[in-house]
Amino acid sequence: MADGRLVDLDEAASRALIHPDRLSELLADLGNVPVAVPVLAVVLVYVTWRHRRTGTDHWWWPAAAAAVLMALVPALVVPLKELTDRPGTPAVPPATGYYPSGHTATAVVAYGAAALLLLPWLRTALARRTVLVLCAALNLGVAFGLVRRGYHWPLDVVASWCLGTVLMTLLWLFLSRSSRRTSVGTPSSSSGPS
Repeated sequence: MADGRLVDLDEAASRALIHPDRLSELLADLGNVPVAVPVLAVVLVYVTWRHRRTGTDHWWWPAAAAAVLMALVPALVVPLKELTDRPGTPAVPPATGYYPSGHTATAVVAYGAAALLLLPWLRTALARRTVLVLCAALNLGVAFGLVRRGYHWPLDVVASWCLGTVLMTLLWLFLSRSSRRTSVGTPSSSSGPS
């Protein structure tokens, strides 16, 4: 983070990519808490309503797990920023604490959790693919905007993608496990008493 070949490559990539414009600013803003978290909140309400309406046992678990994960983002990112104390790019005022990118981590968890929660409720493969492509596009857009605008070095974004991958994997495992537990414990109409 302070010196070496990887930092040199990171800085060279940043110099080549930085070109602040209105589009990069708008894309970077998609990772802001006031933008990404309300998207997740709407999905949490919808999914909770669907689970409750269908009579799912522990209907609050999926939404609660995603909400806890979203709350963990600043609890994980802020100490890492303090620990690494990496300076920002030349495009931002002199300061430290840019590694990892909080905007990227927020986007990965908010949009990723929203997609994971919606997938079981989508009826067609096209709808599921569309949600996954939209999630990927939003996250790539945020990353591109942050680097293009000069708010973050490319490695700041990559570090947050790594953190987000771990968090999304944990959420996916939890959701898979809780759905298996629910489907095993809930008798279907064909297996119930006749």
